[in-house]
Amino acid sequence: MRDCRVLRVFTRGEVGGNHLGVVTEVAGLEKAAMQEIAAGLGFSETVFIDCTGPVPAARIFTPVAEIPFAGHPLVGAGWVLGTMGPWRRVACGIGEVPFRAEGDGAWIEVVASREVEEASPGAATGAALPAAARAWMVRLPLRYLLLEVPTAAAVEAARPDMGRLAAEAWEGTLLFARAAGAVKARFFAPAVGVPEDPATGSAAVALAAALGFSGEREGSLVIEQGDEVGAPSRISLWWSGGMATVGGTVRADEGRVLAR
Repeated sequence: MRDCRVLRVFTRGEVGGNHLGVVTEVAGLEKAAMQEIAAGLGFSETVFIDCTGPVPAARIFTPVAEIPFAGHPLVGAGWVLGTMGPWRRVACGIGEVPFRAEGDGAWIEVVASREVEEASPGAATGAALPAAARAWMVRLPLRYLLLEVPTAAAVEAARPDMGRLAAEAWEGTLLFARAAGAVKARFFAPAVGVPEDPATGSAAVALAAALGFSGEREGSLVIEQGDEVGAPSRISLWWSGGMATVGGTVRADEGRVLAR
């Protein structure tokens, strides 16, 4: 038996956010057991944190796969670690990630990917997503297709073919519209067991990388996501000098006791 903390990361005030399971008692847990726990919880991701070393090490699981990097698990892990000790970094599949936790908020800072290229605006029309005004492919190291469409209404109206998306050559798709400093976004990743994610920090990093690639060397955005899945969420994003900072508010929900 071990405890699992349940958080909502990137909330919009007191509501919404992306649910996250956080397990810090990992002794005796092998990969298969972690995957079983993540599948049982059913959240977009569950993070397992080994705090025995000088830098806590995080392993991140969707309901069907372990992945090297994801934003909301690392923001949630940073918030939990901020209540436990003096740590300021957490290790994951892309290396050590600095974090900051203050009150009800947490932030991570990562290198914005340099593996960015322009993509076909119609790359996902076969999966029933609209043609884009601009499109990019970003590797984080998972591959994300980013599609910028003209209006928030076009984002809201999208009804993607999840089967077709799962079979594409990339793992995640960010559909977004931008108006000044505000972004309306949706993120789909059925290939890794997350049909639609309520709030996606890694996609925010990918967006910073794409905009930097396109000439916006620095900037800030507020990303609204999750309304279509009943989890209104808000992500704050800043980027400059090839680095991206992603953060938001965190709320703690009920804890759970795991059978394993």
